[in-house]
Amino acid sequence: VVKMIPDNRLPPRHLHAVRTGKTSAVIKWESPYDSPDQDMLYAVAVKDLVRKTDKIYKVKSRNSTVEYTIKKLEPGGKYHVIVQLGNMSKESSMKINTVPLSAPDALKIITENDHILLFWKSLALKESNFNESRGYEIHMFDSLMNITAYLGNTTENFFKVSNLKMGHNYSFSVQARCLYGGQMCGEPATLLYDELGTGTDSSATQSGRGTDVAAIVVPVLFLLLVTLGIGFVVLYMRHRRLQNSFTAFANSHYSSRLGSAIFSSGDDLGDEDDEAPMITGFSDDVPMVIA
Repeated sequence: VVKMIPDNRLPPRHLHAVRTGKTSAVIKWESPYDSPDQDMLYAVAVKDLVRKTDKIYKVKSRNSTVEYTIKKLEPGGKYHVIVQLGNMSKESSMKINTVPLSAPDALKIITENDHILLFWKSLALKESNFNESRGYEIHMFDSLMNITAYLGNTTENFFKVSNLKMGHNYSFSVQARCLYGGQMCGEPATLLYDELGTGTDSSATQSGRGTDVAAIVVPVLFLLLVTLGIGFVVLYMRHRRLQNSFTAFANSHYSSRLGSAIFSSGDDLGDEDDEAPMITGFSDDVPMVIA
């Protein structure tokens, strides 16, 4: 058995992020040596790489494994985390990025005579950390010219776009406005716009195509099943009629004296000769004379 010698100059071990959210992050590390026999005071320094600010938190624990939640972070932020003992011993560090704000929902395009209007749902409906005063920023990508342009920002839920060129295909993106030099941005919602003036969302197009295919396939399958059902009913009825006709025909030609049914050829069907006696057979003791 090997046991580490207690040394308060050693750094914390195995520092890593367990979970990262929009405004918080859970970090975890191990003590500098196994099985501490007293409370250990750690200093957790959080450096905001975007705002250029620092915060220091103190954590006291006697456990070999320590878990700590860093709160009051910003969505889409970048941070440098340093953990060391309170006596300013050697340090362990790592970088974490928080989850950015979601993309706006229901991005749509309405075409006017000489311009288009972009519409979307308010991001505050699903993001409690978003304030409408922050606003949105709009970008446009021209696939023909291979150019991305920043169109501006707005605190409203719509934006007017003019001076579009015929024959060009555009992609518009709307996201929560970026902070501090183009950082801490929200996820963009993207919409394609072709030269015919129709806006199409890729996800909406796929779902629409799936719906159209289902609308065609389901009625066709239903008609096939109905047709097959009718066909089986018709065949069954014809089979019953044929069976009943044959039974009636056989019963009409049944001879109770002979114990069997008598059938004639097709030429004799329907002809009855009452004068000609029916030959039933010959006896063995009567000679047969042939003229």
